[in-house]
Parts: sequence; C-alpha cells; structure tokens
Amino acid sequence: MTWSIIAKDSATAQIGIAVATKFFAVGALVPHIAPGIGGIATQALVNPYYGIDGLKLLHEGKSPQDILDSLIAADSGAATRQLHILDTAGRIAAHTGRECIDWCGHVRGDGFSIAGNMLAGRGVLDDTAKAFVANAHLPFARRLLAAMHAGEAAGGDQRGKQSAALLIHDTEDWPALDLRVDDHPDPLAELERLEQVSRERWAHFRQFLPSRAHPAGITDRAIIDAGVEAARASKQ
Repeated sequence: MTWSIIAKDSATAQIGIAVATKFFAVGALVPHIAPGIGGIATQALVNPYYGIDGLKLLHEGKSPQDILDSLIAADSGAATRQLHILDTAGRIAAHTGRECIDWCGHVRGDGFSIAGNMLAGRGVLDDTAKAFVANAHLPFARRLLAAMHAGEAAGGDQRGKQSAALLIHDTEDWPALDLRVDDHPDPLAELERLEQVSRERWAHFRQFLPSRAHPAGITDRAIIDAGVEAARASKQ
C-alpha cells in the first residue's frame, strides 16, 4: 500500500526518507532516521517497532542486515511486513514478506533504497530510482520529491492517493525538515508546496537554533531576523 525511498545526500551527508500511500498519515509510522547513522522505513502491514527498535540497533552500530534479521526473527507477522534499511556507509538490507500484496518488491542503487507494495507495477520503483539518479543536480529535498513524482506518474499505489511525508536529518537529533500531508487528494503535490514554503523562512531560520556544538544557539532576535532576511535576499 506504500512506496518509499531512503537516501543519503553525497553533498551534505543528510539522510532522507520520502513516502506516499493511499492510507492516512503515512508519515506517523513509516519513516525513521538515526541522524548521521541511517534510515529505516517500515510498511505494508506496518510494525512501528521495526523503526523504534531498529533505530536503537543502528545507534549500537549493528549492520542493516543484522538489524533486519533480528527484527524479522522476533516478529511472527513478518510475512505481512515490508522493511528496508540504509546506513551511511551505503549498506542496504530489505525484506518483503511473502504475504505482501503485489506488486511488491525492492530496488537499490548507489546511496539509495526503494521499496513498495500494492503498487501499480515494478515501474513505480524503477521510475522512482531513475528520477532520483537523473536529478542529482537538485537540492536533496527536491530530488527526493522528484523521484516520488516519477513513481506516482508510473502508477503509484494501485488504490490511489491519500498521504505523503518527507523526513530529512543532518547530524542533529532534531530534523532538518519534517513535512507530513496526512489526508489530501494530491498529497505529493501538497508536500511539494510545503517544501517550497519551508524555503521562504524555515530553511534560513533553523541555522540559529540550538545544536550540539552550540547548545544555546542564537537568541538575539535582531540577529536572527537580519540573518534570515540576508539569506532570503541572497536566494532571490
């Protein structure tokens, strides 16, 4: 009922997940990221603990394959699940249970992993992959969205559209971008609109927030406002 892409941006080392489905609030349960370490997408008859427990194992330094094997072994419902994992070293592990609904499967590439189930056909994943590779010149968020749009054009979820999400992390524990469209007739288009809105102020404002290197961040509102306006002017 879903397809998703997990990728690492070679330019920024950010990790991102984009996902779309004909189901409510896909961003609440499918995408999970361990900043600077890797990402996990749990889907089909989703098991949220694949993401929750999988992130703990990523933090412990386990490989994607070891994590996948551990999660599957502990779940008697694994035949109904789909799971894929990418770490920052580019290692990928994927599982599509034998009871997942066709078309279902997984494709992988250099720095990205794509998986889906209940899709119009394999072309959904193949076209998502082709678009991700072809749009390497785009900023990371827009590259992920371009890939998802290509998958949707190839048929997407065979049942239709309802929700989509885009989650991106850098090295901080809080996200660089976390956008969700929970219920919409054209969720990827709405997600793209929200990403455009994020570039108006949020993308510039976030540099002043607290970080591990600078725990207080910038608290002088005059400096923040001036910095945001200067950054916006430079992008025009």
